[in-house]
This record gives sequence, C-alpha cells and structure tokens, in this order.
Amino acid sequence: MGYPQIRPRRLRRTAAVRRLVEETRLAPAELVLPMFVREGLTEPRPVASLPGVFQHGRDSLRKAAAEAVAAGVGGIMLFGVPARRDATGSGGVDPDGVLNVAIRDVVAEVGDATVVMSDLCLDEFTSHGHCGLLADDGTVDNDATLAAYARLAVAQAEAGADMLGPSGMMDGQVGVVRRALDAAGHTDTALLAYAVKYASAFYGPFRDAVESALVGDRRTYQQDPANLRESLREVELDVAEGADLVMVKPALPYLDVLAAVRQLVQVPVAAYQVSGEYAMVEAAAANGWIDRERVIMETLTSIRRAGAQIILTYWAVEAAHALRR
Repeated sequence: MGYPQIRPRRLRRTAAVRRLVEETRLAPAELVLPMFVREGLTEPRPVASLPGVFQHGRDSLRKAAAEAVAAGVGGIMLFGVPARRDATGSGGVDPDGVLNVAIRDVVAEVGDATVVMSDLCLDEFTSHGHCGLLADDGTVDNDATLAAYARLAVAQAEAGADMLGPSGMMDGQVGVVRRALDAAGHTDTALLAYAVKYASAFYGPFRDAVESALVGDRRTYQQDPANLRESLREVELDVAEGADLVMVKPALPYLDVLAAVRQLVQVPVAAYQVSGEYAMVEAAAANGWIDRERVIMETLTSIRRAGAQIILTYWAVEAAHALRR
C-alpha cells in the first residue's frame, strides 16, 4: 500500500500551526458598529427583533460609543429615529434634529479615537418611509431627492461626521453630495457609498429599529438580487463620482458580488452584515441549534475572506473583545 507523501493535514495538526498559516485574519479596527439613537429616550430601549441591540437616548449613546471605542472597533455608523416625520424629511437637515445632535454628541465623547459615520438618507425622516422625495404620482423623484441629499450632507458634515454613507440608491447621488460638500468647505469629509444595495428581504429587523413608516417597497431604486453586472456598473459610477469607499449590502447572501467588487476597484471595500443576518443567528442560537460565538466569527471571517476590508456588524463590540482575547 502506498501512503501519501503530501499531507495537507500537517498544517492543521495544532492550534499553533493553524494560527501560523491562517490566510484570513480579522481585526477589531476593521469592524464598524451601527447604532440607533431615538429622540426623547432617557434610557436604552431594546429592539425586539434584534436581541442585544438597542435604540439609545443621548446619554446611553455616548456611553455605548465610548465602550465600542474601548473595545477597539474602527468606526460607528449612526442612524437617527425622530419623534416626528414629514413628507420631505426635514428633520434630517435640522441642526437640532436627532441625528445631527447624535453626531455632535459622539464626536464630543470619542473625538478622533474612532471614525464617526452617519447614514445619509431620508427614509428615517420621511412620513412615507421612502429614501427619497415623492412625485405627485407617488414615485420617488430621483433628481429632487438629490438636492435634498446635498442639504443632508452639509448638515451632517457641519455636525462633525468624519464619513457619510449615501445609502438611498439614487442615480448620481455620490457626485451631487461630493460637490455640495466641497462647495461648503467640507473637502475632508469622506464618502462611504452604498454602491451595491439590494432590494433584500433581510432588512426587516432594521426597519423595526428605525420604526420605519415604509408603505410599498423600494424595488424601483434598490437593486435586483438576481443581478451582478448591474452592481459592478453601480460601483464604477460611484467611484467615478468621487466615492472614497464602496459598500455591498447585505453581506452573506452576496459574497460573490463582494468578491467581484473587490477585484474591480482600488478603493477600500466594505460590507454590511445586515439585521436579518444577525437575527437569524441569534434566533438559532437561542434555540440551541448552533454554537453562537463560533458562527458569529465564521460569518465575519467569510465576509472578510470574500474581500471586505471593513465590516458593519451589530456584533462589532462582542467580536472585537473576542478577537482581542
């Protein structure tokens, strides 16, 4: 009987050997924590469909941001939940609106110790829940929305955000926002473009977290889950318009897209491990069906391996502690 001379198992024999030859490594600085701040709260409010995730008031937001920085996370992405909404999302441009106040609070709390990011979209502020302004026939008016995004961008930059995340999937949004920021003197404010954002069924728990008022769906502006080439076209357009980084959202169902984007561009690539991905793991773990911590780290590693340099995840703080251990 001939025994094999080539034995790949030699490199799996011990934990030390496996660690030495590990091809994909995660680091806390690559993780970004999405955080929700709700107007009027005096203490954290749990999000029922996202176990372990909270809507924060101003005080608890500052405390949680400081804890995330202490854990070593690379950034914080802020989402605002206003007490009142209107058809134009005017609360988003109000200097005293919930998101702009939250940006100032987090910047004051953590300074330059992390990257303070803010979601640049209208959906959290509109009474109809869409990411843009509505035309008379009820459709989303792309170009009117661009003007609103320009005003949002300047308001968030003036509040102190280091990086803005245009997430509405309007045609031309990156270029319009970049020009508005530059004209207002915010040339150093970076843009993390949601370049690939699918009309996904994985966003449900997020809509609970922001108390979405959405009627209908977003399929006329978010992308078709069946399409890859369309996504690459969107990425090329956003980079040409001035995106400093690009993002794929969701992450796990679109690892092939993420890998293709990584091969296409030279700018940093991020991925958003969205609420539905998080909730599925938490639900399975609560039923005792999976090893929760191992599955968390396996999912994050797979996203990193596919090409994401930056991962937005609700497990950012927990994963950062695990990595440091």
